[in-house]
Amino acid sequence: MKKQTSEKCEHSHEVTPHHHHHHASGNIKVAFFLNLGFTLVEVVGGMITGSTAILADAVHDLGDCFALAQAWYFESISGEKSSARYSYGYKRFSLLGALISTVVLLTSSLFVLAHAIPRILDPQKPDAGGMILLAIVGVLVNGIAMAKLSKESGMNAKVVALHLLEDVLGWIAVLVVAVVLYFWDIPVLDPLLAVIITLYILSGVVKNLKAMLPVFLQAVPAELDIAAITREIEAMERIHAVHHAHIWSLDGVHTVFTAHLEVDTMLDAEAYMQLKERIRGLVERYGLYHSTVEIEYPGEACRNVLSA
Repeated sequence: MKKQTSEKCEHSHEVTPHHHHHHASGNIKVAFFLNLGFTLVEVVGGMITGSTAILADAVHDLGDCFALAQAWYFESISGEKSSARYSYGYKRFSLLGALISTVVLLTSSLFVLAHAIPRILDPQKPDAGGMILLAIVGVLVNGIAMAKLSKESGMNAKVVALHLLEDVLGWIAVLVVAVVLYFWDIPVLDPLLAVIITLYILSGVVKNLKAMLPVFLQAVPAELDIAAITREIEAMERIHAVHHAHIWSLDGVHTVFTAHLEVDTMLDAEAYMQLKERIRGLVERYGLYHSTVEIEYPGEACRNVLSA
């Protein structure tokens, strides 16, 4: 008898993830075109108003456009079915997109700091009226784009939303400073606020990196207790012991579970199907996306030569 179980329990999960990836990809596409169009407006507006802050933000948004473009690409292929080369499918590509976006966000934030800090020592007053107009448009455009991604659950979409949050906060700061500059001559407020907002965004970058690294290292997701799941399986009828149990995440959302189950007696067809059904229930209860379980009969040597 072939010693595999949970062959069909994962298929019921396929429709929703596919819809999720299609929806997330469409939202990232809209955000990309909104950001690209407004970046061009920023370049022209920064030159007209003489605002180095707006020009610096335009360069930053160019980096965001790159991040959105690659996120759109990775998100669109991450929902594809498995292939001969990528047997688990392409969901992990979404994680790669999240990492690239994080690196771009880190680089662009450091770029903003490099330009804002010298301006604290030598502040220059730009055209406040033009800054107010551009800031209002910037808040609206980036706010709309961020709203489209804020409810997505994928890590890639979350990182892209962080890009857009940075832009919204940046434009709010520009708007506040522009209003102040319109009435008072305190140009140093512009670079000071830019530094504060960038440091806040960098804290978000660190948070995202901390969330991504365990996924890359195939750590057990924080919300799952592999010891508790193992104990629950061992408490099932006919189960003698569990070993080589592993849980890891494909992309921060979809989890994979594998284990070897030692049974205490030879199983007939009915008992084997009952055990499979109990494992299927466990997989669904814990929200596991994919599972592979091998049954080992009494006296059978484990063929996995790797240590658990």
